[in-house]
Amino acid sequence: MHLTAGDVVMTLDRAKAPCAVNSFASLVAQTYFDNTDCHRLAQGFVLQCGDPTATGAGGPGYSFPDELTGKETYPRGTVAMANAGPDTNGSQFFIVLADAQLPPSYDVLGAVSDSSMAVVDAIEAKGYDPNHPVTQNGGWPAWGAHIDTITAS
Repeated sequence: MHLTAGDVVMTLDRAKAPCAVNSFASLVAQTYFDNTDCHRLAQGFVLQCGDPTATGAGGPGYSFPDELTGKETYPRGTVAMANAGPDTNGSQFFIVLADAQLPPSYDVLGAVSDSSMAVVDAIEAKGYDPNHPVTQNGGWPAWGAHIDTITAS
């Protein structure tokens, strides 16, 4: 993922969430994520991306069922699907900034490489954009969270 702040290498795991990873890969191939902004930073928690409207309500026009075992964990660097409740996966995803105690309700796509977390940490360090409201759920990242493109290799 090529962000303004730098490149973030993600390794996706089809064995854990085949539908989620296939959907993500399809959206990447369609350049769905290109030239979009990560719209939510919750410092010490997550950076959320994947909504081309940057409102937190956008998506690809479809959803798919959860692929959960009930044993999912969310350590630092995890990439997981954001959702609005059971079986509402679409295009939004998040990167976990610090080990998170979340219920096993989010499909795990994979992980960000340790070296790439420095890029994500730099985005977090810049904090929130003062021109956007900050809520208990986070705010708009101040810098570096524009997705130029995501490519697959």
